[in-house]
Amino acid sequence: MVKRRPTEPQPTPEAEPITAQPTSTGTAAEQTTAAQPEEEVEPTEIRISEGGYKQIRDESLVLLSQGISHRLEHSPDGPFQIFVELDDQKRARFQIRLYHRENPPREVNAPLPLKASFQPIWVLLVPAAVTLVQFSGIIPGIESEGLSDADKVMNGQWWRCITALTLHGDSRHLGGNLLTGYLVLSMMSYRISLAKVVPFLAVSSALANFCVAATVHTDFRSLGFSTFVFAAIGALSVMEFRLMPKESHGLLRRFAPLCGAASLATFVGIGEHADILAHLYGFIAGLLCGFIPSKKSLRWGAPVAASDIFWVIAYYAIFIIGWAFAH
Repeated sequence: MVKRRPTEPQPTPEAEPITAQPTSTGTAAEQTTAAQPEEEVEPTEIRISEGGYKQIRDESLVLLSQGISHRLEHSPDGPFQIFVELDDQKRARFQIRLYHRENPPREVNAPLPLKASFQPIWVLLVPAAVTLVQFSGIIPGIESEGLSDADKVMNGQWWRCITALTLHGDSRHLGGNLLTGYLVLSMMSYRISLAKVVPFLAVSSALANFCVAATVHTDFRSLGFSTFVFAAIGALSVMEFRLMPKESHGLLRRFAPLCGAASLATFVGIGEHADILAHLYGFIAGLLCGFIPSKKSLRWGAPVAASDIFWVIAYYAIFIIGWAFAH
């Protein structure tokens, strides 16, 4: 390493101070314009309502019937909103008030209605159709090929966990599962479109059947759609639990849906020929499925989208794949 000898700083001649002179890059008119603050643009629209999807949809129909132009928007916080021109706000607010006076809005977390719904039909069509084929004898040996046999499942025939959901022991067994499933799925359909949930319920039900086989490890056979029904009960209870406002009901009150669902599952799931393990595992798996939909979609609702057809196809594909492996 070579050391360098420090050199003395050389004196420099004193320089005259330099003063920055303003430069002109435009005309006087341009400079005057640049100096003036930008004028704020006054909004041309105003928000007149916000709420859930069904509420905003009805209010939008009211405004359309009166010829009032408006715009719908979904805010990041969850609620849907209506915007109208400033000149139309008084007339729009009046029409909405008049509508709600004749049709009072429901609570944010209103009790689920017990009304007929067509959504569960396409879900229950799978076990109903396959069981009818089973009872008719059109395909010989379909029951032995599709029921959940613990020994065969643990030896690699995993598809039996899926196909067993579509078979039943007798007409009473089928009727009970279809009736209970219709009631539970109907209530769920008023919270969220079933297409967004049932594929996950089908997978969780199949996993529940696999857990039964892994637990028993002996000569054990089961079949029936009840595992799916108990998964739906568990999912619905979690959805209601998530929507329960702790500010108005308290923390303990929020657990009422879970306790009620557990009591119902215990009452319905215990019987002489009931597969208690499948019901228990199905209920637990359904609890996890209840966390899949966003709380925003459960609280504010969601319009039926074109992408829902993908989930419908996925639901049917699960059972088609299962029976394809069975044959």
